[in-house]
Amino acid sequence: MSSLNLDDFTDLIERPDGGVRRDAEDRRARQSVPPGSLGRLDELGEWLAAAQSSVPVRPVERPRAVLFAGDHGVAELGVSVRPAGSAAGLVRSVLAGETPAAVLARRLEVPVRVVDMALDCDPDELPAEVAGHRVRRGSGRIDVEDALTVEEAEQALRAGMAVADEEADSGTDLVVLGDVSVGGTTPAATLVAALCGTDASVVTGRGGEPIDDLAWMRKCAVVRDALRRARPVLGDQLELLAAVGGADVAAMTGFLLQCAVRRTPVILDGVVASAAALVAQRVAFRAPDWWLAGHDSGEPAQTKALDRMALEPLLSHGVKVGEGAGALLALPLVRAAAALAAELPERETAAAQAPAES
Repeated sequence: MSSLNLDDFTDLIERPDGGVRRDAEDRRARQSVPPGSLGRLDELGEWLAAAQSSVPVRPVERPRAVLFAGDHGVAELGVSVRPAGSAAGLVRSVLAGETPAAVLARRLEVPVRVVDMALDCDPDELPAEVAGHRVRRGSGRIDVEDALTVEEAEQALRAGMAVADEEADSGTDLVVLGDVSVGGTTPAATLVAALCGTDASVVTGRGGEPIDDLAWMRKCAVVRDALRRARPVLGDQLELLAAVGGADVAAMTGFLLQCAVRRTPVILDGVVASAAALVAQRVAFRAPDWWLAGHDSGEPAQTKALDRMALEPLLSHGVKVGEGAGALLALPLVRAAAALAAELPERETAAAQAPAES
């Protein structure tokens, strides 16, 4: 029996400050560039002002990319291009600065934090700060067994909450949330299908490194089998994460919920982050007000999840690589929105500073 009451999040999470957002809208209406002419940048600046409770909005100065890592047992069924149990190699590449996400983070001057939740390797092979929150070695094969015990799911969710608190306490002012996993898109598709009441074929995509038709059919079959196991526990989000999620997905769910409690805005990356967000929305309906969808990865489960949460992706470049890369690409857009909202002069000011006509 879990000692964690997820219903508490409904009371703990408040929406971004509506009064501040109205103040930001009023300020925008007075600026020299007409409202609406900057498109979504206007909306982004106002959203960020409400999240910060600040008009004018403050610049995003201390962002952090947080990537939760894990291996999933379903990968052994050939539902991913990468071999089962190989996510640790991806983590090492991220830490070495050799992945697209790592390159982008370096160029954008965004520190990257990787959190091992269920990598299939000896924890001694990784830095202590990476492996310190690990719940287990690999998550279970969700078509025939639970990904986690309920106790492990709670441990993972609490670990995600703890990481969110650590980030908020350290001054992180915006988080880019992603995953480093092998097989992770399969439990993500299962969670989205279960929570949206759709069939496996509607949500099953081809992954970050696209699989062929035969592998896609195998993946659909796995999601269909996992869905049968998910439906009896749909009313309990912790049991759902234990049955067909994984330690990384459960941790991301706890992370997103606690970020909303701590009023820390988050940019979601791909389908795994979106699936965790959908679970978190089921726990606390106000939580998605603290999140942005960074990009459209092309995964049908991500599209379904974002639609259910009424989150519109900021970018649509077809980036499928994962590990936070697509969400990192959206960060300059958010920073640009903040700068424009804060620095464009108001009309009265602009008129006063204009040179007098001779």
